[in-house]
Amino acid sequence: MPNLKEVRIRISSIISTQQITSAMKMVSAAKLRRAQDAIILMRPFEAKLKEILDNLILSAGSSAGVFAKTRPAEKVIIAVITSNRGLCGGFNSNVIKAVNQLVRDKYAEQAKKGNVSFACIGKKGSDFYKRNNAKIFASRNELWDKLTYDNVAEFAGEILKLYAEGKVDRVELVYNKFKNAATQIICADQLLPFSAEASVDKAKSAAPKEGIGKPDYIFEPDKEEIIQSLIPYALKVRVYRSMLDSYAAEHGARMTAMHKATDNAGEILKSLKLTYNKARQAAITKEILEIVGGAEAINN
Repeated sequence: MPNLKEVRIRISSIISTQQITSAMKMVSAAKLRRAQDAIILMRPFEAKLKEILDNLILSAGSSAGVFAKTRPAEKVIIAVITSNRGLCGGFNSNVIKAVNQLVRDKYAEQAKKGNVSFACIGKKGSDFYKRNNAKIFASRNELWDKLTYDNVAEFAGEILKLYAEGKVDRVELVYNKFKNAATQIICADQLLPFSAEASVDKAKSAAPKEGIGKPDYIFEPDKEEIIQSLIPYALKVRVYRSMLDSYAAEHGARMTAMHKATDNAGEILKSLKLTYNKARQAAITKEILEIVGGAEAINN
């Protein structure tokens, strides 16, 4: 049985840890509220933008331009969205596992040739791929310090430019999608080439028939020019929305992890206090026995 001093030191350490995890839980809960509001407001905007773009492509009857141009996937960039900090359960490890699985299942041949690069947003993903000597296209951990559309659009614009110049054939986006505080969904979306076929088919089925009820819009400038300017903007918004999703999911995961850590610390404290009381009682009993034994020896 451990001595009383060792148990007291451990109890003090656990209490300090419990205070830290409880404080981190409250901080993440406050940040989660703001992040959740941001993503809830962003999703309808992105959905409406996509709807407008799909309707334009449908009515114009033309392709989506250079960003929809499909080429053999020889050179691939995978954008990996993780966090800069840990203590959020399996949040980061799940993204890394999904990226590695994506490479094995879809881009094994390109990886053997060294044609798979990683665009890391978040220190955890960047550190992992640096340790594994992977080919890193960019490491933009500072985007989390000030998460704004302008900063994200600049990063996304670099990737769009490479695709437009034909230096990249495929761009994938892997991140945690926020569902609720306790649940994050791993998403692996193809960012480029831009694909509107499925949404156009849906728009066709939902569009009003020829004649009464079908709106007749006048576009200025023409539809083609609007489509060419909207697609890059829509792709940048998509990356920004993915980062907002990941930001909210991170704080949800950290809040849940710190809540569980606080509860576990409480359970350990109960066990340690029971051990402490047993050790203390044993020490008291031993002292009493020594006193009684000494008194009997004197009397005899």
